[in-house]
Amino acid sequence: MARPPIEVADIVRVQGARFLEKYGSSLNFEQKKAFRAIQACRTAALGGHLDYCSGCGQYEKISYNSCRNRNCPKCQAGLRQRWIAQREREVLSVPYFHVVFSVPHELNVLVRDNQRLFYGLLFKASSKTALEVAADPQWLGAQIGILSTLHTWGQNLLAHPHIHCVIPQGGLAPDQKRWVHARYRFFAPVKVLSKVFRGKFLGGLIKLYRKKKLRLAGPAACLQDEKCFAALMRRLYKKAWVVYAKPAFGGPMQVIRYLGRYTHRVAISNHRIQNFDGEKVTFLWKDYAHESRQGPMTLEATEFLRRFFTHVLPKGFVRIRQFGFLVNRFRAKRIELCRRLIGEQLQPGPTSEQQQSPDSELPEPPAWRCPLCGARMITVRIFKPGEWCSRGDFSDEKVCSAA
Repeated sequence: MARPPIEVADIVRVQGARFLEKYGSSLNFEQKKAFRAIQACRTAALGGHLDYCSGCGQYEKISYNSCRNRNCPKCQAGLRQRWIAQREREVLSVPYFHVVFSVPHELNVLVRDNQRLFYGLLFKASSKTALEVAADPQWLGAQIGILSTLHTWGQNLLAHPHIHCVIPQGGLAPDQKRWVHARYRFFAPVKVLSKVFRGKFLGGLIKLYRKKKLRLAGPAACLQDEKCFAALMRRLYKKAWVVYAKPAFGGPMQVIRYLGRYTHRVAISNHRIQNFDGEKVTFLWKDYAHESRQGPMTLEATEFLRRFFTHVLPKGFVRIRQFGFLVNRFRAKRIELCRRLIGEQLQPGPTSEQQQSPDSELPEPPAWRCPLCGARMITVRIFKPGEWCSRGDFSDEKVCSAA
């Protein structure tokens, strides 16, 4: 895929100072860290190396280091491929479903100051809903496996917390002696999932409120009044919550690649940005409230950056989680059991050394070849952060200079 002409990093570098002047006081440590990382990504500020053709000697290339921040749109491809390689060995030869759990927009006022609690509750409520409904003999009567990914944004970059799940069509019987195939197109009607999810999420939210763990400030300050909070809960209990389910595209291996589009996505990809004139940003978006109509949206650059950085997650918060028979402590044994019960030929398992090294699960990257003659490119100089390289001269004396 060709490099997009405009990137989030370009907007950060041009309008970053104005953005910090306007919103810097409201940014937390992780948001400021992400801002600095994206600003410096693949620039001399992070250092890099100079590669030179070992054949014709006519081609050289300076490559700057990546920031590797999980919020950087440019640094997700490598992480995505590694994740896919690790998950491919865990997929089962059964159909899979794609399920999305969303919360009403009225709860968005709680997100900004309660990210860790709010998103943690979203994971807990959605996973318990799917596991408990699937365990009910009325619907499936089995333990399922769930791979969940958190997204916090909508297409317009405003808050829209929701969980994407991939769930196999079936599960382990309670005695773990057989695989239970789903009797319906989906293991349970989405209306059932919606009601159970609503009850679990609001029940958890009420517990947090009563324990005074929620920070209620700014737009949420009115909820400090117990009557106001209770009125909100009553309205939300009466409202139909959105749970969406459909079969995932393709076969089992395509399922993982399909989910890979969701696991390492950030609030907006660089390819959606159409124009930046130095003051305003125009990007493509889909209006799901009006038949998914696609069109351009234009925002002031500082507003665009404000929306983008509100989706930086708290430090250490895990946004990809697994539940049911996919939980970490017995995932390998349960997957082996599932394959045997399904009648699938077992694949040779990883060695203990491979299990300890995630890099060993990836194939060797292809050698970089000269675009002119096809010979191998070799690194002739590594330069430190704050240094720059001049093209056309790779001698020790002249390649690098102090910035």
